[in-house]
Amino acid sequence: MVDDVQEAVDFYTGHLGFAVRTSAAPAFADVTRGNLRLLLAGPKSSAGRPMPDGRTPEPGGWNRIHLIVPDIAAEVARLRGENVRFRNEIVSGPGGKQILIEDPAGNVVELFEPAASPPSR
Repeated sequence: MVDDVQEAVDFYTGHLGFAVRTSAAPAFADVTRGNLRLLLAGPKSSAGRPMPDGRTPEPGGWNRIHLIVPDIAAEVARLRGENVRFRNEIVSGPGGKQILIEDPAGNVVELFEPAASPPSR
């Protein structure tokens, strides 16, 4: 879910290398990056209709897409230069490094740089 479909399309295509597959803005669009297809549903889309219990779908949760990047520090520097919003700083763990960014609607995208594989014996 996004607040503004065109703003979301511009974010994903302009900052994260997605391409527009289809657009029915302001209601809906979908963008792709490799095999990933991301559906961007605005308030005027069928996905924005209230649920039977009255809840309305909204953007900005904690579920996220996970994009692998080869150099997280360079990617963070580039995105900071483009005024992309970050939820945190780079976190390192045994599997690699990660950081969370937000699209214009507050949806989370994780950038992930895998740890180097140990040499095989």
